[in-house]
Amino acid sequence: MSKQGKKRRYDYSLLIVVFLLVGVGLVILYSTSAYNGEVKFHDSFYYLKKQAFATVLGIGIMFAMANIDYHIWQYFAVFAYVIALILSTAVLFIGDEYNGSKRWLSLGPFSFQPSEYAKVALILFLSYIVLKNVKEIDKIRTLIKIIASTLPIVALVGSNNLSTAVIILGIAIILIFVSSPKYTQFIAMGGLAIGFLGIFLALESYRLERLAIWRNPEKYEKGYQTLQGLYAIGSGGLFGRGIGSSIQKLGFVPEAQNDMIFSIICEEFGLFGAIFIILLFVILIWRFFVIATHAKDLFGALLATGAMGHIMIQVILNIAVVTNSIPNTGITLPFISYGGTSVMFLLLEMGLVLSVSNLIE
Repeated sequence: MSKQGKKRRYDYSLLIVVFLLVGVGLVILYSTSAYNGEVKFHDSFYYLKKQAFATVLGIGIMFAMANIDYHIWQYFAVFAYVIALILSTAVLFIGDEYNGSKRWLSLGPFSFQPSEYAKVALILFLSYIVLKNVKEIDKIRTLIKIIASTLPIVALVGSNNLSTAVIILGIAIILIFVSSPKYTQFIAMGGLAIGFLGIFLALESYRLERLAIWRNPEKYEKGYQTLQGLYAIGSGGLFGRGIGSSIQKLGFVPEAQNDMIFSIICEEFGLFGAIFIILLFVILIWRFFVIATHAKDLFGALLATGAMGHIMIQVILNIAVVTNSIPNTGITLPFISYGGTSVMFLLLEMGLVLSVSNLIE
């Protein structure tokens, strides 16, 4: 087979699942957001049009990334990480605030969340750093050095977006874990992480309040969203009310098209619809695993593993929040929740993984 032939040998299973998630996501988004769009902007297609534009742009970026040899990104990994640090710092000073959170930067008429870019930048950066230190990866000081290099972005993002900081830290831990031959070191590091998390939660009273709301959402005004989401899940039954027939999206679940969209999926499509969406994510994660284990080299394996960790953590946390299995942390459901920046960088990430699959022997 020629070298050119290998470059276009996509993992078509991954590509099909991505298109299914994107397509189903747009349908669900419209069903979920039409009411809010009509009430707020007098346009039921408002959210769909913005998401569709970002999706088309993201698909173009995905195919462009898929046809670039992923090895070239080793030379830009540190630069990409530095840009992530600069953008995350800029958010603290000149960021735009929406719904009480300062997470956006504006460039003319466009706004984006640097934290979404930071996830991809961290995957590139850590894959590069692990690759450069692979001969000493079994030494505790090397692990500490690698983890320490990720703390600045975790701290900057975590200052105004704790949920994304948790995802970024989770990606880092997974990449370091799979690359280290000694697992016992992670027990001590896990203990330190738990202690750090306890201190971090105690620093701000609202974080401890979230724990109380999680345990008894009916006792707190801020538990309203959680309760309405649970009502939506319960009312869906096995087969749901039918697409477009949700009651909870009519102002009962605030901003239903964002973090709580899975509850509307459960209400309109029932248990079977929810299982279908989860199954798509399971297949997506499985394809990441297959690509990682068959990658041509360590850098490619780490890129695929980083994407796998990202999607896996974010899906699990989102569903856990919606079902009130963990405290509310404001995490979106990949490819389905509303967010142009999110879907564009997710598709860029898929392009990176497709690039790795192109060069599998």
